Amino acid sequence: MFFSLRLRLLESALDAPDRATVRRRPACAAHFVTGFRGKCTALLWLRCHGYTVVAHAWRSARAPDLIAWTAEPSGDASSPTLRFVEVKTRTTRAVAPAHLAVDEDKRLALRRLARHYLRRLPSRNVPTRFDILSIYFEK
Repeated sequence: MFFSLRLRLLESALDAPDRATVRRRPACAAHFVTGFRGKCTALLWLRCHGYTVVAHAWRSARAPDLIAWTAEPSGDASSPTLRFVEVKTRTTRAVAPAHLAVDEDKRLALRRLARHYLRRLPSRNVPTRFDILSIYFEK
């Protein structure tokens, strides 16, 4: 209950600049707006759950939406895991689950970009994980 209220307040705060400048911006396709709202919500959710987000929309449109560090569920802070998070946002559950949009081509592109990202780290021997975060904005 408290988390839901807090999340709605944070979403409202994030939407405030958009509402204030809506007349100055050209119209944007509804699915882009939905995707952007989903990524903002995912970012807030990850931060509230202890993730440290280090990148978003890194390198290209085919890149993972968010890259974050987190400790393993055991709570051992000495073994952080690098997570490549793909966010899929939908306005309804009626068609198909959002995670099914991550097909084999997208997975291959994510693996390639993850390897490229890992080459830039000082230590390449880092536990990694790929996650899909499905977000639904249902009315």
